[in-house]
Amino acid sequence: MEEIAKGIQAPIEYIDLTRPEAKTKKFEDFGGDLTIVGTPVYAGRIPTEAKNRIMRLKAHNTPAVTLVVYGNRAYEDALIELTDLVSELGFKPIAGGAFVAEHSFSSPEVPIAPGRPDDLDLKKAREFGSKIREKLLTANKVEGLTLVAVAGNRPYRDEFRLSRAAKPGTEPAAPITVEETCTKCGKCAEVCPNAAITIHSTVETQKQACIRCYACIKNCPTGARVMTHPFFAKEAKWLHDAFPDRKEPETFL
Repeated sequence: MEEIAKGIQAPIEYIDLTRPEAKTKKFEDFGGDLTIVGTPVYAGRIPTEAKNRIMRLKAHNTPAVTLVVYGNRAYEDALIELTDLVSELGFKPIAGGAFVAEHSFSSPEVPIAPGRPDDLDLKKAREFGSKIREKLLTANKVEGLTLVAVAGNRPYRDEFRLSRAAKPGTEPAAPITVEETCTKCGKCAEVCPNAAITIHSTVETQKQACIRCYACIKNCPTGARVMTHPFFAKEAKWLHDAFPDRKEPETFL
């Protein structure tokens, strides 16, 4: 998103929807400034939690770029779902893109798109931003901007949420903390988008609130946060084996 904005060459204002307070925060209505709306992909769809937070935004014919990021498997219907969603909220989608980033389940032992987005990805993002800038300058006014047509299907693919790691009725899975390695630095609680982690004498995780984004695992400085449920190790191995070939960004104007 940042590299696309650099290509557009306009001042940047950040609106962070990943923090827990975004679940209840009241946002000012969007005016005429171009807005880039981005979300990760969960199993070919927009994550439910991301959708709920984006739905708190309201615009009035505001030009928008929709962007989804996926872990080198497939983005399927996520981009068209996001584009439809922002349209319903009053935005006018004029461009869209799907870029690859290292998968949340990736690890040194089982790498999945390691190092993505890399320099080539970021270069393509800036180039995409430059093309968006050209479209904006050519149109001159919002009314002259054409709506973008992005890849995907309607109806969207069947929802598949990693809310249960085993049979229905079993306890949801969540990362655990290796107490011997944990320094109680609080980084895991800081980055958790759902405030599912609390730190006292031990680190406690509300499993029902965990969306398995792996932010706590990726950001733990000592490697104390780990996912031990076998379902996720199996998924990571499958993704590593089944999708080894590099996928390139796809952009739509």
